[in-house]
Amino acid sequence: MLLTNATLATMDGTPAYGLVEQGVIVTEAGRIAWVGPASELPAEFHGHESLNLGGRLVTPALIDCHTHVVHGGNRAKEFEMRLQGASYEEVARAGGGIVSTVGATRSASEDDLLAGSLTRVDALIAEGVSTIEIKSGYGLDIENELKMLRAAKAVAERRQVRVRTSYLGAHAVPPEYKDRPDAYIDEVCIPGLEAAHAEGLVDAVDGFCEGIAFTPDQIARVFDKARSLGIPVKLHAEQLSNLGGAQLAASYGALSADHLEYANAADAAAMAKAGTVAVILPGAFYTLHETAAPPIDAFRQNGVAMAVATDCNPGSSPMTSLLLSMNMACTLFRMTPEEALAGVTRNAARALGLGDAGMIKPGLRADLAVWNVEHPAELAYRIGFNPLWKRIYGGAL
Repeated sequence: MLLTNATLATMDGTPAYGLVEQGVIVTEAGRIAWVGPASELPAEFHGHESLNLGGRLVTPALIDCHTHVVHGGNRAKEFEMRLQGASYEEVARAGGGIVSTVGATRSASEDDLLAGSLTRVDALIAEGVSTIEIKSGYGLDIENELKMLRAAKAVAERRQVRVRTSYLGAHAVPPEYKDRPDAYIDEVCIPGLEAAHAEGLVDAVDGFCEGIAFTPDQIARVFDKARSLGIPVKLHAEQLSNLGGAQLAASYGALSADHLEYANAADAAAMAKAGTVAVILPGAFYTLHETAAPPIDAFRQNGVAMAVATDCNPGSSPMTSLLLSMNMACTLFRMTPEEALAGVTRNAARALGLGDAGMIKPGLRADLAVWNVEHPAELAYRIGFNPLWKRIYGGAL
């Protein structure tokens, strides 16, 4: 198929969004076969079936590289608590936070978890998203972590969307292991990872390195197991304090370190050397009324690739709009609209270890978004407005 009469934001790493005016995209067997100006279209493609896009903008389909869309219940009461002055840590230490979602997730069936997650996934798909990362981490026992991962994998069977799963057993210490985090790591988290890997449910391993969660040494034990199984790692790091999580992630060659509000220039340098992507999550910053912002300038100066994601979860970022995440990344953190769009396309793919998505480039998947806008900056500029015209997934409308 030929997609004609369009402005292309190829996001191929060249300046100014890699824009191609009066562009054409040729797709074959779900892949991009050719990209360029209409005036240069090779003769071999003349006469193929075509779709006139009416001058609209085409970008790579969006990628949400950090979500917790599979979960039970909600935490609206904690939202009220925070509005009354309680901090995220205070809520967690009072039995709220991550652990409060654990009960609802454990009591939900796999079908219930899938049904709930599909409503959130549908909202993302409606904004041109083709690929979603989904984490476990609300089961916190082997049986329920596996249940979450099975529900996550089932999303891709029910919807035309690509799913990458992350095992987040090291998310929080469950009540039955209170004050025994090392025992939890040894008796639940690591054996759970082995079981999930044996079932083919794990694409990456994640952890939460924070004072209310796990120390770098405890996370390192999980990462050692992941390395022995040949699974890439990523890490929630430096969200509420700086415990050295970003440096730890870099030392393991992590795909990404995420949040990073309390990261510093030394962390940025280590991540750059390791090729670790910085995943920026403005939804949590906004919801938690955080005051420390990620060191965007340090990431720029060190050449650290920056991705942007929703962090969709029931507590600290109950958001299902990647377009809103882009706007927040610009308004709250002063990222440029081009950086934000790269963050949900090219760099988001890199954060998931995907080499076949995130750009409009020959050989890559024909996952595309067609927008009723004149310029790509509009995608980050508007608030609460969805200009998607069509989503193309694997070459199909």
